[in-house]
Amino acid sequence: MRDFKKYDVWQLSHSLTLEVYNITSNFPKEELYGLTSQIRRASASIATNISEGCGRNSDKEFNQFLNIALGSASETEYLLILSKDLNYIPNEKFEVLEIQINTIKSKLYKLKEKLN
Repeated sequence: MRDFKKYDVWQLSHSLTLEVYNITSNFPKEELYGLTSQIRRASASIATNISEGCGRNSDKEFNQFLNIALGSASETEYLLILSKDLNYIPNEKFEVLEIQINTIKSKLYKLKEKLN
């Protein structure tokens, strides 16, 4: 069994989720059950799936959960773009988050390659 907390990509994903929760606390109240909830779930799903995959017994199973985490990262990226375009996130903050999410996606992809 792997320790998910040792993975740099998990640490980055967790940090991103904390940042998403912080940013979305300022979203309009009418978005609470819409965009706010969706982006929080998507970002948390990245680290959650890495964690769950680490608890599995084979590289194949771990890889499957990394695939799901990669999908959640792409979903989070789109929701960040949407939030920026709706003027819920300032451009400067979006640029920082975009770098973070692309770093996470790259690290997930590289980790998947090591498992194959």
